[in-house]
Amino acid sequence: MRFIELFAGIGGFRLGLERAGHQCVWSNEIVEKARRIYEHNFKDTPDGRDIRDIKPEEIPETDLLVGGFPCATFSVAGRRTGFSTEDTRGTLFFEICRIAEAKRIPYLFLENVKGLLNHENGKTFGVILATLDELGYDVQWECVNSKNFGVPQNRERVFIIANLRDRARPKIFPIGECYATDGEPCTETQGEGERVSTNYLPTLDAHYYKGGGTRAVIDESDGHVRTTQWRRTHFRDIKGDYTPTLTANMGTGGNNVPYVEVKAVLTPDRKEKRQNGRRIKEHNEPSFTITAQDRHGVLIGSSLRKLTPLECERLQSFPDDWTKWYSDGSLVSDNQRYERCGRAVTVNVIHEIAKRLPL
Repeated sequence: MRFIELFAGIGGFRLGLERAGHQCVWSNEIVEKARRIYEHNFKDTPDGRDIRDIKPEEIPETDLLVGGFPCATFSVAGRRTGFSTEDTRGTLFFEICRIAEAKRIPYLFLENVKGLLNHENGKTFGVILATLDELGYDVQWECVNSKNFGVPQNRERVFIIANLRDRARPKIFPIGECYATDGEPCTETQGEGERVSTNYLPTLDAHYYKGGGTRAVIDESDGHVRTTQWRRTHFRDIKGDYTPTLTANMGTGGNNVPYVEVKAVLTPDRKEKRQNGRRIKEHNEPSFTITAQDRHGVLIGSSLRKLTPLECERLQSFPDDWTKWYSDGSLVSDNQRYERCGRAVTVNVIHEIAKRLPL
């Protein structure tokens, strides 16, 4: 399908959809730094205007509208003002409706935080469903966790698929399948509609966008991160000339790799910090949700350090160095890379949903 991407950020929706065979014909992103990263990767510059200033007739004809409308107003981490007149970010949902109604766009594919479902005791989500219904759309939705789609990150997001009633209704949800780390189907079932891999990855690892099982490994001789292929319970060096010496191994041996526990940590720059709720995950648990405001790290044995921007990209299943450069070739600051990853969607999840949409 031909699609337009609103609130495009760094292009997570576009990347997942294009991998599934869909075609982007127009995008919009008001944040200048995100727009420049998007342009570097896609060689295509999003419209930078406020969506409220764009007339429907200025947008190309399309089969599908996609976007993660601003979520701070619905998030537990935000003020949860919803459709408040004080904070207009929440009302941008109605800009989606304005464009969809004017252009009679057949399909909508939207994303938001889990908190959208219970905001104002469900009234906010009820308004969204009622509005789409009045515009002639049938709606299906599900809260999906990124940890079930090949990345070790606990990230719950609500995905909404809407279709005009005169169009075929694609069966998208429930979508509980995850990627096994060796590329084989998952075989254990946990809860209704949720499948988990029997070869689950430790926190530092990621099932990268390249496919198959891939693992980030730290070389204690120089502190650099190496990438190795993983098959079930052992490591194999890609080039055949490197044996990792410090890893988040599952404890099963293989290539004489010692066992080292790896745990996800919040606020790694304040080692003695105390806070309500857990600050440190257990070994083999997925990482905390990557956000724009929190700082994340890993505890490797007894060593504590921040996650690198590269690791954050991988936790969101972006290609390596996706956020490293602006369109003019200048480097993006680490702080900006962290923020852009935190505001993005998980590409693997978008891709999996996109495969179920009609082409």
